Amino acid sequence: MSGVSLESRADFELIARFIREGEQVLDLGCGNGALLGHLIATRGAGGYGVEIDPDKVLASIERGISVIQSDLESGLSGFRDAAFDHVILSLTLQAMHRIEPLLAEMLRVGREAIVSFPNFGYWRHRAQIALAGRMPVSPELPYQWYDTPNVHLCTLRDFETFCAHHAYRIIDRHVLTHGRSVRWLPNLLGSIAVYRVQRGADSR
Repeated sequence: MSGVSLESRADFELIARFIREGEQVLDLGCGNGALLGHLIATRGAGGYGVEIDPDKVLASIERGISVIQSDLESGLSGFRDAAFDHVILSLTLQAMHRIEPLLAEMLRVGREAIVSFPNFGYWRHRAQIALAGRMPVSPELPYQWYDTPNVHLCTLRDFETFCAHHAYRIIDRHVLTHGRSVRWLPNLLGSIAVYRVQRGADSR
């Protein structure tokens, strides 16, 4: 995950609103299990977390979360088709090397994918590059260029182009800055994006 604490993250409650009572959820890169624990407590959700970091796996187990230690880059072959109502990839997309197969797998094992990521097109990020001549550092991108786990930063427009190219259907989009909804010029003024995506009829 991006390193931002789940307990204070702006997309936390927004994702929870997408989950109906009793639905099955797979939380990829679940970290310490805070999000999945919240969904279980407030939505009666069932499901699993997937996390590679052994310390975070232990933290999830201590929360009572069913968690599988696995590398997301290796795919989700352990899960059957349509096993979950929602597959969540929360502030983890930018740290993945193989995004195309991962999104395809998410939409194989889940009816719907919920994806959130820091918007690299946010004006403060643009300004740090244009005015300071440096890679941006912010609450959403808290690492320096030399120690960041982020390998595929993108903008809202990039992600929407990606979905169109793969015939994925975007059914909902929310853009946030400081926890508040951004509707005007979201690719410029929004710091975090949350998308709900389904497989389209012509998906690859």
